[in-house]
Amino acid sequence: MFKILAQLNKFLLPSFTKKRLDLAKASKWQKAVIAYRYYVTTRALER
Repeated sequence: MFKILAQLNKFLLPSFTKKRLDLAKASKWQKAVIAYRYYVTTRALER
């Protein structure tokens, strides 16, 4: 399930690393997206 979510995230959610976003200056919703992507990615790699 997490592998499918990770693939969807790759296409649907913005990539802040490509935009060179500074985490210290990120807004709350940007931090939430980063945290969600991190959670899904780590879970997908565990299995």
